[in-house]
Amino acid sequence: MKIAIFGKPFDPEKQATAKRLLDIFKKYPIEIVLDNDLREILEQMNADIPYASFSGYDFDADMALSLGGDGTFLKTAERVGKKEIPILGINLGRMGFLADVQEDEAEAAIGDIAAGRYTAEKRSLLHVTEGSRAAWPYALNEAAILKLDTSSMLAVHAYLNGAFLNTYQADGLLVSTPTGSTGYSLSAGGPIVAPQATSFVLTPVAPHSLTMRPLVIDDNDEIRLVAESRNGHFLVSLDGRSEELNSGDSITLRKAPFAIHVVKHNGRLFGDTLRKKLMWGVDLRSHR
Repeated sequence: MKIAIFGKPFDPEKQATAKRLLDIFKKYPIEIVLDNDLREILEQMNADIPYASFSGYDFDADMALSLGGDGTFLKTAERVGKKEIPILGINLGRMGFLADVQEDEAEAAIGDIAAGRYTAEKRSLLHVTEGSRAAWPYALNEAAILKLDTSSMLAVHAYLNGAFLNTYQADGLLVSTPTGSTGYSLSAGGPIVAPQATSFVLTPVAPHSLTMRPLVIDDNDEIRLVAESRNGHFLVSLDGRSEELNSGDSITLRKAPFAIHVVKHNGRLFGDTLRKKLMWGVDLRSHR
């Protein structure tokens, strides 16, 4: 088995954790290759790195390992792309919906991976088929149309399968996947959607009218968005990677023809994650 490991700059405590996790792999017949950025971080600690490294998208592996939070997981998903190899996220960050293996679970998770005891969930992505210059025009969480800085609100004209749906007067409009429903969309008032659902969610950001509510659509629908702004520009963001477009420009979105495969350890269910991360069922009154 060959695993490609990705990470980002950590604080000193997390750097030590990353080094400790790498040492665990020495117990198993697993070939390790490191992303160059992670190698540079560990070399700053004078760590002994007996592994080959790679840069960019030029790697092959049976699995990818993301050391960090959900942001690091999203960057790892971009690097994995169409390879469709499963990704295990070990959470060295905060919330951890995607990177949901905690530090104290990591050693057991690595042992189970080595023994082949794991499952992987398919997660759909959005594909910007027209209107973007992005080098990687896909989003695992969401595609967002957003106003620039403190400019006035946008008018976003939305079309489903070529038919006019609505004009959103708002600070922006999000099109999220089920995976992204617990991210930006949730903070903007969107619904939580089970990861395996075959749907996308349109969620307005700070809409001018309270009747403009989030809308769940079929993930086979084609979505075209035309944004108009008084200052002549707006932002398109794909999982936080932004580019500026001109007022009147449009983007077209469809479901991507490939998926991201998220490793789930110990058969963890979505409901378990909601209870743990969002404290569902916790009576805060008992802590007063």
